Amino acid sequence: MEKDVFCRILDGELPSRKIYEDEYTFVFMDAADDVDGHTLVIPKKHCRNTLDCDAETLHHVIDTVQKVAKHYVEDCGYDGVDILNANEPSAGQTVFHLHYHIIPRKENDGVPSFPKYTGTKLSKDELFQKLKMM
Repeated sequence: MEKDVFCRILDGELPSRKIYEDEYTFVFMDAADDVDGHTLVIPKKHCRNTLDCDAETLHHVIDTVQKVAKHYVEDCGYDGVDILNANEPSAGQTVFHLHYHIIPRKENDGVPSFPKYTGTKLSKDELFQKLKMM
């Protein structure tokens, strides 16, 4: 099986701009020049995405997401962060190694936070019945 790009970064086969690393996670700047500070948090253990990740690994990843996000706000002068994650192609996932995007934000920076949704196809009651877990 061919290694994904993030496994290749972890193995040192591809370069990265490392922001942070611990025993379980690796944090680096996204290669795209799309927005200042675009950062990726990945587990060192390969997981496809949030849907198949074991609880312990996911816990470590989320702890690191929080640590880096706080650093950006408390130490780097940002006002906030967007934290983004896509799971499976229908949601926009293109690299199939669990990763969370951290986008540092400044007040009135003009960077869009959410996609523009077109509205629901089902009523709120139908959606509630479909989605509830009780």
